[in-house]
Amino acid sequence: MKVDWKSTLWPGGDPRVPGLALLLALLGIAMIYSAGHVEVPSVATGAWRKQLIWLGMALVAFVVVSRIPLRWLDWASVWMYAASIVLLVVVLLIGRGPNTRSWLYVGPIGMQPAEFAKLSTILLLSRTLSSYQESIGRLSQLIRPVLIVLLPFSLVALQPDLGSSMVFGAILIAGLFWAGIPLATLFMLVSPGISLLLGFSPLVWGVWFVALAVFLYLYRPYAAEGILVLLANVAGGALTLPLWRSLAPYQQNRLIVFLDPTVDPRGAGWHLIQSKVAIGSGGWYGQGFTQGPQKRLAFLPEQHTDFIFSVVGEELGFLGVTIFLLLLVWFLHRVLAVARAAEDPFPSLVVFCLFAVWLVHVIINVGMTVGLMPITGLPLPFLSYGGSFLLMLFVGLAIVSRASAEA
Repeated sequence: MKVDWKSTLWPGGDPRVPGLALLLALLGIAMIYSAGHVEVPSVATGAWRKQLIWLGMALVAFVVVSRIPLRWLDWASVWMYAASIVLLVVVLLIGRGPNTRSWLYVGPIGMQPAEFAKLSTILLLSRTLSSYQESIGRLSQLIRPVLIVLLPFSLVALQPDLGSSMVFGAILIAGLFWAGIPLATLFMLVSPGISLLLGFSPLVWGVWFVALAVFLYLYRPYAAEGILVLLANVAGGALTLPLWRSLAPYQQNRLIVFLDPTVDPRGAGWHLIQSKVAIGSGGWYGQGFTQGPQKRLAFLPEQHTDFIFSVVGEELGFLGVTIFLLLLVWFLHRVLAVARAAEDPFPSLVVFCLFAVWLVHVIINVGMTVGLMPITGLPLPFLSYGGSFLLMLFVGLAIVSRASAEA
């Protein structure tokens, strides 16, 4: 009997999405290979082989998941979410990792439950939002979606993993936006977070609070909701300093050196300073593949994970950075096109939330390497070393391809 391998391995839909993802993953392995070329062997040496094995497993997962009808994932979202919450609790109890309890290990193999939690949260949030039969305009109607995201957000923040917890906030905002929530309602929802950021300066926070009060007077929400928003903003401003003191010292230092890396040039500021030097030394065409001096002399930290983009800038220059970014933009554009083309709300919401997660990863990772974002430890999709991250990327990619095939 002749086997139709094309129909077995390929679910249909837009071939550019998985094609670009595979190209980026292979280019990422090449850069991880380069990152391991150092004068003194380090953890980056030989990491490309492990990433290649993970890519093989990711491709198998892509083939399997892309054959699953989306209605099955809709049904299974509750159970997947429950399993991810259990894993997040377990990792808090027995997890390991540098500065955090983010990793679970089975023998030599480690995994980050937060990566699975991102996907399961997206699925359950999309299921919940797509089940609403009427338009949502009141904050009280957002209680269920907010609680769905708040639980894994809190558990990840307790690890503490500030970068991944931020991604859960992006999932909530993206899902609500794509579900058609009015922008004014979204603004009221996120306003306490803005107060939390501005609470360091009483004057700035006071100006913000007055502006918010004027907005609520003009927008005229339900009285109870307006009062609740104002109280939540007062609480947000009041919690700024206690929350700052609760952060781990390395997290505080990362935020401080974001404003001024020279405050601690040989400590917390070292990462950012060396990243800027590496990228700046690349010039237009780079130092050459595997030839970056900052990388080879191990001045650049975490060069195969968080700062892989710095290796690209140093060795391939402005031209190489531009090519990588254009490929990422093209990939994200095609994913967004799938979200727009999906007629059913559930797959459209899932794909758009995945798009938002990957976009946030790109913006934060690239931004932190050039000093535009605080260093949070978020990897760059397809390029950074990380097995569980790559695996879940391709699982999400399989869902995108399935949504494209069913559109």
